Amino acid sequence: MNFQKNKLIYTKLKRKAIQFNHVCEVGVYLPETSNVIDFIFDGVHTTLVEPDPKNVAAIRNYFNGRTNISLFPVAIYDYNGTVKLSQAAASTFVSELKASPAIVNDKYEISATNTLEVPCKIFSDIDTGDIDLLSIDIEGSEWYVLKNMLSRPKIISIETHGKFYQNPFLPEINNWIAANGYMTWYKDKSDTIFVKQGLFKISFSETIALKQSQLYIGWRRFKKNLYFWK
Repeated sequence: MNFQKNKLIYTKLKRKAIQFNHVCEVGVYLPETSNVIDFIFDGVHTTLVEPDPKNVAAIRNYFNGRTNISLFPVAIYDYNGTVKLSQAAASTFVSELKASPAIVNDKYEISATNTLEVPCKIFSDIDTGDIDLLSIDIEGSEWYVLKNMLSRPKIISIETHGKFYQNPFLPEINNWIAANGYMTWYKDKSDTIFVKQGLFKISFSETIALKQSQLYIGWRRFKKNLYFWK
């Protein structure tokens, strides 16, 4: 959990002097941890999507009185209706997924006592077509946002990895990213941040930092596989 303000994505984009009119975060968790909180306090129009009723209540309370926020208390999935979610501390994920950070990293076991049923929507039903920054962290279901998205944001942040975890839809995500004219800008401990080609030039130091991040992530996965085969 990152309760720090001036999130890395915000700081790096401020340095690039990129302006945004509509930011969107799918999978907020607690309001203090929001990846777009700085944009919210800057007054940028923001769409927040969060399915957990407890977190929805916390978000409404924390941002009470702010008129620049639209909050959708739903899960994003591949159909409209309801979906079962499993809860593991800070991780809430679609129960039918074969891989999520909690399942892979913490050996979490799904049971009836830690699941809840919530409304779900296709992202195109929420997307107004003008989102220019998108942050997605929904524990393995990120692909369903991209797959049904109308907008083509300038910046897209996606949870793709973390410790031994790799997003189960990473091939689909990477294919979509390439087909729609994006390139990788940087990676942190869990997210990959993509930029629309031509928005700005990625510096030499940023390229080196990206390669270092990729090597570290690859090494973590190699260690996991090595341990598995012992």
